[in-house]
Amino acid sequence: MSNFKFGDRVQLTDPKGKVQTITLKEDGEYHTHRGWIVHNDVVGTPQGSVVETTAGMKFLAFKPLLGDFVLSMPRGATIVYPKDAAFILGFADIAPGVRVLEAGVGSGALSISLIRAVGERGKVDSFERREEFATVAKKNVEMYFGTLPENWSLTLGSVQDAVHEKYDRVVLDMLAPWECVEMAATVLEAGGVLLAYVATTTQLSEMAETIKKSEAFTEPESIETLLRGWHHEGLAVRPQHRMIGHTGFLIMARRLAPGVIAPLRRRRPSKGSYGLPEDEA
Repeated sequence: MSNFKFGDRVQLTDPKGKVQTITLKEDGEYHTHRGWIVHNDVVGTPQGSVVETTAGMKFLAFKPLLGDFVLSMPRGATIVYPKDAAFILGFADIAPGVRVLEAGVGSGALSISLIRAVGERGKVDSFERREEFATVAKKNVEMYFGTLPENWSLTLGSVQDAVHEKYDRVVLDMLAPWECVEMAATVLEAGGVLLAYVATTTQLSEMAETIKKSEAFTEPESIETLLRGWHHEGLAVRPQHRMIGHTGFLIMARRLAPGVIAPLRRRRPSKGSYGLPEDEA
C-alpha cells in the first residue's frame, strides 16, 4: 500500500520547487504563510497526490526517497552523500546476504544504505568511536526503518580493539583508515572487498601505499564521483550552473588468498612519485 498513514514522513513540494518534509501525526497541522494543512486530511491519500492548505496553496506529496531522507535528516557529522553511497554499493558489490564490517558511522547515512542492500540474510556490524555521532546515527537509522533493524549492530569504540568474525566487505569512513588495513586483511574472506572513503589526496596516498605494502590485497583502485544535473526547457538543454563536485575519494582493493603474492603490476612511475633518492635528498 502506498497510501499515507500516521507516522509516515511526507515530502511536500510547492510550485516553486521548494521542499518541506513533515511527519504525519493525528490532528497535526503544517502551517505556511498561506494557510495550513491538516495531517488527518493527508492520511489515506496515495503518493503523488496534490494536497492544499486552507488558503488554496497546493503541494505535491510523496514519501521521501532514500537520497531525500539522508539529505534532510539530523547530522552529527558530515554525511556520505547519495552519489557516493550509491557508488559504494555498486563498486564494492554490496548485495543481499553480504556481511559488512563498517567503521565510522558518522550520522548513519551510509549505514542505512548498507543495511538496505544486504537485506535480511546479510548483516552490517558498525563501529563508531564518538558517542555523540553514534547517538545521532542510531536515531536516524531507527527513524528511517521505523525500528532498529535486526541485521544491524552498532558498537561504541575502536574497530581495531574488537574481536571479529569473518566478513565479505570492510567499509571504512574515518580519518586514518590505513590503521585498519592489517585488521581488514585478517577479517576478510578471500576475494572480499576493502573500501575506504577519504576526503584528501594525502589520505588517499597513505591508504594506497599501506594497502600495497601489506601484500594482502590486489592493486588498489581509486575514483571520485562528480554529479552534474541538466536543465531542459523545450530546446534549451544545457548543464545546470551548479554541480556536486568533489566530496571524497573511494579506494578499493580485494583480499588475496592467504599466502598469495600478486604479480607486480608493470608500470613506470613518473619522476618524483616517491620523493627524491637518498643521494639527492
